[in-house]
Amino acid sequence: MKKIISVLTATRAEYGLLKPVVAKLLEYEEFDVRIVATGMHLSAKYGFTYKEVEEDGFAIDEKIDILEDSNTEAAISKSMGTALIKFSNYFEKLKPDMLMVLGDRYETLAVCCAAMNARIPIAHLYGGETTEGAIDEAIRHAITKMSYLHFTSTLEYRKRVIQLGESPDRVYQVGALGIENILKTNLLSKEELERSIQFKLDKPYGVVTFHPVTLEDNTVKEQFYNLLCAMDKHDELKYIITKANADANGVMINEIIDQYAAVHDNVIAYPSLGMLRYLSALKYCSMVIGNSSSGIIEAPSFGIPTVNIGDRQKGRIQSDSIINCRAECDSINEAIKAALNEEFIKKAKRTVNPYGDGHASDRIVNVIKEYLLENRINLKKKFYDITFMC
Repeated sequence: MKKIISVLTATRAEYGLLKPVVAKLLEYEEFDVRIVATGMHLSAKYGFTYKEVEEDGFAIDEKIDILEDSNTEAAISKSMGTALIKFSNYFEKLKPDMLMVLGDRYETLAVCCAAMNARIPIAHLYGGETTEGAIDEAIRHAITKMSYLHFTSTLEYRKRVIQLGESPDRVYQVGALGIENILKTNLLSKEELERSIQFKLDKPYGVVTFHPVTLEDNTVKEQFYNLLCAMDKHDELKYIITKANADANGVMINEIIDQYAAVHDNVIAYPSLGMLRYLSALKYCSMVIGNSSSGIIEAPSFGIPTVNIGDRQKGRIQSDSIINCRAECDSINEAIKAALNEEFIKKAKRTVNPYGDGHASDRIVNVIKEYLLENRINLKKKFYDITFMC
């Protein structure tokens, strides 16, 4: 019988990263790959991004709606409860041999709880990373402890998963899938990108993404207005803004974005660009601005500067093309100035991305083949102790 692999996707960014792995798994007759879409994919507010999955030619096995109308802290907890109930039913019906998940979002944690209770082995990308400013930090490590196979983007992150008690023989350093997408995707020309987003890129431009810093109280509005203040000081630039995720206070950011874009001719905003347009936008931009992980992981492969704002990504391994700044107007302004400096632009072009060589999906699929087809999975995990000096 074929081995059923359920692949979870809840966001635009996560799907774009999983895409090459899904494509390779589908090449094997031994696997029955079932994509299940949930979260922001099924929301009109976030652009119904499940359509991107279908446009790529992938069948969605089931769409499971879990999002509440708002994204307050209470609403997020309710969404997690809904996910736990609905995915418990889904797993009972499907009985997959493995669940593949990526990242650190609250939906993923709830789905992993349901899978753990159903004794479904979980393959997790990407554990061991740190994001000290976001609740994702705790979620990511919790998912690690529920997972059986671990795929990390760097050696340091592999060591951290082992430090969490996971056996080294189940923890694989594979590199970041985002790098593979950059190297292997035929990106749009600048003219094609302009036509696709209906926005003339006749000036240098920045790609802007700002998410709430979920471990801070009542800072979102002020921080985002500080970003817009700094952007106003650089009206020589144009800006492509991609909207915030369905985190607490993400709706507030997106409402402000719509208001700002409506009165600024040098700005365009999208709920989601999709992987192809987003990477194409990075290829021709002058800098990435905000606090998204893409500024840390993908942007360096294009040799462009990143203005990384605040603490959301604090703790991630960084290349020397990244300029860190406080979430204050003057600090962001100075960081944008630094990113426009000719010497720093040259430095960014020479940077080495620490997140791998672009062959992550082959490594991931080979490991999954080995464990599923050779029946090597034993869910009775032993805690792996390491020796260290206190």
